[in-house]
Amino acid sequence: MPNVRDVPWRIRAAWAFAVSVFKRDWTLDDYPVRVGFRPLVELAPGSRFKPHPWRALVFNWPAMFGSGVTKNEALEELRRNFEQFKASNESLPRPGVKVPIEFAACDRVDRHGELASIFLKRVFGMDSVWISDESTLWDFHTDETNENLANKIKAIYGVDVSDISSGNLADIFDRIAEHQPFPPSA
Repeated sequence: MPNVRDVPWRIRAAWAFAVSVFKRDWTLDDYPVRVGFRPLVELAPGSRFKPHPWRALVFNWPAMFGSGVTKNEALEELRRNFEQFKASNESLPRPGVKVPIEFAACDRVDRHGELASIFLKRVFGMDSVWISDESTLWDFHTDETNENLANKIKAIYGVDVSDISSGNLADIFDRIAEHQPFPPSA
């Protein structure tokens, strides 16, 4: 059963779709944009995250959103994200259509299946989590730097990854595999 609160948005999406037939060069203004306020949550002291209570998103397009301290900041970030997407993609989804969530590739991570599984358990204390070739150490903590995790990886695997500033897990797995062709047991 659809959410009753979404009915007006579904109508706006249908209208945007109908109107889009008469136009080819769509702008953000052609899409149904939803803006909302979320109460702030308490963050841990020293967290690198800054709370943004305002969120602006394109209805039916989960990956197209912006956030900010003010409503205008959220809308501006949404506009920047939209323009960046438009500049780097051959086409835009038609306004009003439901855009599926697109997952990043995981080919590089999959090449290190056993290592990745053991790494997640030993470094992050997690039995299972989906990661992609774009996943990073940054996805698993809120500290200002990756220093603590880099030190932990060095202690566990004897490999220095502190120079991988992006914290990209696929790069880290490649580095560990270079030094340890057979992953240690959990």
